[in-house]
Amino acid sequence: MFKLIKVFTLAFSLITTTLIAGEVPEISQQQLLEALTASNNNIVLLDVRSKDEYNEGHVAGAINISHNEIKDNIALLTQYKKSKVVVYCRSGRRAAFAQNILSENGFTNLHHLTGDMNAWTNADLPVVVGENKE
Repeated sequence: MFKLIKVFTLAFSLITTTLIAGEVPEISQQQLLEALTASNNNIVLLDVRSKDEYNEGHVAGAINISHNEIKDNIALLTQYKKSKVVVYCRSGRRAAFAQNILSENGFTNLHHLTGDMNAWTNADLPVVVGENKE
């Protein structure tokens, strides 16, 4: 019975995360690049991959908070509630998880980078290697 409850809970969690992630609008790589060049862009890039993945290459200006540390850092992120927050990971699963937590905490202007970092690098778009010094 205990295993059945665990399986049900996991399935429900995955379905809920998928549904909420489906509600978050996507922003293409080109749209993001254009928006970032605007002088009044008010965009916060949130890379929810691990620190090692982030240091191997990330979108310039991205803040790195691993998806499993979002809850612990929600107070830090609250300052960005009125900004357009673009979330990405490697392929989308961790970004959906993070978007769910952000949404539950009142973030309403969330966007998901189409194709995440896989698509960004496949398109040969610029990346920054190493830690973000901002």
